[in-house]
Amino acid sequence: MKQHTDYYDIDSYFTEEQLLIRNATRAWVHRDIKPTIEYYTQTASTSKDWSKQLAAIGGYGLIIPTEYGGFGMDYLSYGLMMQELERGDTAIRVMSSIQTSLVMYSIWQFGSEEQKQKYLPLLASGELLGSFGLTEPNFGSNASDMHCNFKIVEDKIIINGSKLWIGNASHADIAIVWAKNEQNKVQGIIVETANISNFTTAKIENKWSFRASNTGELTFDNSALDKGQLLEKSASIKDAYSCLNIGRYAVAWGSLGIALDCYETALQYANERIQFGKPIASYQLIQKKLAEMITEITKAQLLSYQLAVLMDAQKATHAQISMAKRNNVAMAQEVAKEARQILGGMGITGEYPIMRHLMNLETLITYQGTHEMHLLITGKDITGINAI
Repeated sequence: MKQHTDYYDIDSYFTEEQLLIRNATRAWVHRDIKPTIEYYTQTASTSKDWSKQLAAIGGYGLIIPTEYGGFGMDYLSYGLMMQELERGDTAIRVMSSIQTSLVMYSIWQFGSEEQKQKYLPLLASGELLGSFGLTEPNFGSNASDMHCNFKIVEDKIIINGSKLWIGNASHADIAIVWAKNEQNKVQGIIVETANISNFTTAKIENKWSFRASNTGELTFDNSALDKGQLLEKSASIKDAYSCLNIGRYAVAWGSLGIALDCYETALQYANERIQFGKPIASYQLIQKKLAEMITEITKAQLLSYQLAVLMDAQKATHAQISMAKRNNVAMAQEVAKEARQILGGMGITGEYPIMRHLMNLETLITYQGTHEMHLLITGKDITGINAI
């Protein structure tokens, strides 16, 4: 009976170091996250301990060079970590990937040497927590039309506008904010939230998804900060999108973690649940569900592995990343739905993770690019015609 989730022996592709990172992350999630995550979900709150614990296991800056306080690891290791974090909950993976894929990556790629030395070690150690401001109340998929703007007045940057659906919003010490300058060019700005005037944050309440994640709005009203906070190497909206590519890569692997957790839960339940004198796993319709679940998971594992290979070879395109994000989130959604069916009424309770994962997937399907937008990115890539 092949019960494990590595149906095609994909572990044989990984190095000992990669397996160590995956297994250590899995052990931490099992020990410190799974026993309490239901409480934080039900109360729509975030643990103050998560950030320090993530920093301790390398959850911040895994792919950032060691000279800046990171770990200098490969993208496959990063993907495996994201997979295991999201087995615990999307909130945990989001906290890690915002810090690494969006905040630290932005500074690493577009910051000055002084900015890298100042911020990256503190972000890697968890002494600073970051957020990433791109989406606005009226601009999501068409982020290039953003209204948030800034101008340089003597030695100050003056920012006006707002950003919405921002992870870590009201907890962040710094925010990477993307805004248009007076030449209508999009650039990134490092905002120290404690050192800027006329700046406010507001937490988004009453969410049915991402409940254990702090999500909010950033508002700037002639907010002033030092001119030296500009990411001067950033030159267009494409630079912001390049950061999103790393974020979407993390989502692709994280969604795989959700699917694995749901499948393992359903498989165990099906073998233990007795109806009509035998385990429900012995019935054809249940076996059909389980067989289809592991098949789709295996295909996503192979897709994710090859994407990691391309990322590490610096050959991955944004369209390939989009395909993996779209495929894996949709796959995880279907696996979670089938798992909920297998568990019956128990599937909607907090005793099992299925409904919590399903709620989070409702955000992931539109998060960092909607399902449909990623489909059109693939369409443009294969036809050469922009249908957006």
